[in-house]
Formats: sequence, C-alpha cells, structure tokens
Amino acid sequence: MHTFDRLWRSQRGLVGGLVVALILAVGTLAPAIAPYSYSTQSLLARLERPSAAHWLGTDGFGRDILTRVIWGGRVSLEIGLLATGLSVIVGTVLGGIAAYFGGAVDTAIMRIADVFMAIPALFLILVVVALFGAGLTNTAAVIGLVTWAQVARIVRGECLSLRARDFVDAARALGASHRRILGRHVLVNALPVIIVQATLLLGQTILIESGLSYLGLGAQPPLPSWGNMIVEGRQFLASAWWVATFPGVAIFVTVLGFNLFGDGLRDALDPRLRAGD
Repeated sequence: MHTFDRLWRSQRGLVGGLVVALILAVGTLAPAIAPYSYSTQSLLARLERPSAAHWLGTDGFGRDILTRVIWGGRVSLEIGLLATGLSVIVGTVLGGIAAYFGGAVDTAIMRIADVFMAIPALFLILVVVALFGAGLTNTAAVIGLVTWAQVARIVRGECLSLRARDFVDAARALGASHRRILGRHVLVNALPVIIVQATLLLGQTILIESGLSYLGLGAQPPLPSWGNMIVEGRQFLASAWWVATFPGVAIFVTVLGFNLFGDGLRDALDPRLRAGD
C-alpha cells in the first residue's frame, strides 16, 4: 500500500490534511477573498455583533473581524513557514553531521544544542528583539533559533541508525566522499522523519508566533496576526466576546490540524507499517 493510500485511510491524517489545505488556501487567497481591507476603520461600526454585514463582528476600531482573521492566518503562516524552514534546515544539517562524524564533532554540536534548549525561549527572544527590533523576518528567525535544537536531536537519532546500514558501508567502500554519503545516502533516507517533524513543528511555530504577538514582539499593528488580535480583544471580553474568541478559535483549529496531519503522516511513513502492508 502506498504512503498516500495509508494517509488517505487515516482519519486523523485525512481530517488534519483537509484543515491544513483549507488554512493554506485561505491564507494564500487572503487578498482576493477578504471582504474588507484589514486596516479599514469605522468608528460608527465599532464592536458590532456578528451579522450579515460582518460575519464575525467588528473590533474596537470598527474593523471587520473576519477580514483580520483571514489576513492574520496569512501572516501567521508566513512566519511559521519561514521559521520552520530555518529550523529544519539548521537542525537537519547539524544533526546529520553530528551523527555521521560522531566523536568530538557530535559532542560539540549536541552541547551547543543543549545550551539553546536550556536558555529560556522568552529571554532569547527579548535579546534578539532588543538588538534587531520586532518584525516578521526577525520573529521567524527567533523562532527558528528556539526550535532548531529539537530537530537536530531527532535527525541525529535517525542518522545514527542509518549510518550503520549496509548501503552506507557500500558507498564508503566505493570511495564516495563524506559529503556525498551524508547528503545522498544518509539524509535522503532520513527524509520521512524530517518531513513529519517539519509538519508537527509548523503547528508549534504558529503557536509560538501567536504568543509573541500577544506580548507585542511579533507582527506589529496595523498588520493583523491572531496573537495581537487576542490582545486587542482582551479588554472587551465581557462586552464583546467575539473580538478575541474568533482569532483564538483560528489558532486552535490550525494547530490541531497540523498536529493531526503530522500524526497521520508519521503513521503513513512508518517503515514498520510499510513492512506489514
């Protein structure tokens, strides 16, 4: 049975995949499908309840919540994809090198990873923001710095197993260079683990970005993100619950979708399941 067939038969993977596809489509098409501009204000329409004109209501400045949720998803996905890409690239390269060469190289890289995992994420974020300022690129870079170490550890564990396989010994006996063996034989065969980790990490980075925006360290107003929308709606929780509720629901659904898809993908790519088909 092919990987796609197993993923299609997995309820978790299928539901998660549909949610992920919907979120990606909405974020990509945000300029075309958003009913209003995310920065358009109307003080006469502030804090309106959900209605036919504003399906999810309006916020304290009269801005359409649905529009801002759609655009907030686009911003969160941009940061999440950039951060995940950076984290996976750095973690894969360093984890693969540590596993392949072992010895002092392995020890040095893993101790560096331990340092990054030991430093409180918020402290590291505050240092980077203080030095370089807040913004989409800086936020993505910070999240990548915070998360690469866990990717490196997972990739290292997989590559340690692959390094001892017969096809690696055969490539080495044929005179292949270390770079070729690591890139063409070890890391290529570790791709299923890397892909699954990237999928799960994407949901995590979106959650981290939302937390940073909540603290004012992520996307800056008037550019909407789900985190800063929740901050803006916090003062209206008693009188206008919809301002903070809908971006919170969007975060929950998105992270859940990526986690379900990652779980389904992990089951579909599991070599033990492939052996049993």
